[in-house]
Amino acid sequence: MHRHHGRGRRPARRARRAGAAADVPPFDVVGADVVLVGYFSARQRDFAALMDAAAAGLAARGARVVARAVQRRGVSHGGARKMSLPFSSRTLLSGGKVHEVAEVRERAEADAVVFLNGLTAHQRLSLSGLFGCPVVGLAEIPPPV
Repeated sequence: MHRHHGRGRRPARRARRAGAAADVPPFDVVGADVVLVGYFSARQRDFAALMDAAAAGLAARGARVVARAVQRRGVSHGGARKMSLPFSSRTLLSGGKVHEVAEVRERAEADAVVFLNGLTAHQRLSLSGLFGCPVVGLAEIPPPV
């Protein structure tokens, strides 16, 4: 009789610690200069309109968008197969785009980087270290009062 000793099984996921989402303090964008970043598939034709709407939403919340960056996925033949995946699970973006956003943020002396897309806590932490400023997703910013 053959007994299965657990080989080939997926390791159990670590339990998310209580309040993990609450570890990231809310970022107050009122009066802040921000860089707006969007990650879009090549099939998303209206990405410019989405970026404009996000910039208007940030302006309504009291922020000033000083620069924008767009990462597109699936424009090349090889990228089309991987369109639903991020370039990096750590940063969402490609390495070159991370470097570009960091340079733009530094030149513009922006206070924060705001992603149109949702970010995991790990991505926010990694990107904050790479950019040297707070990084938040647009959905994490409270609506204007």
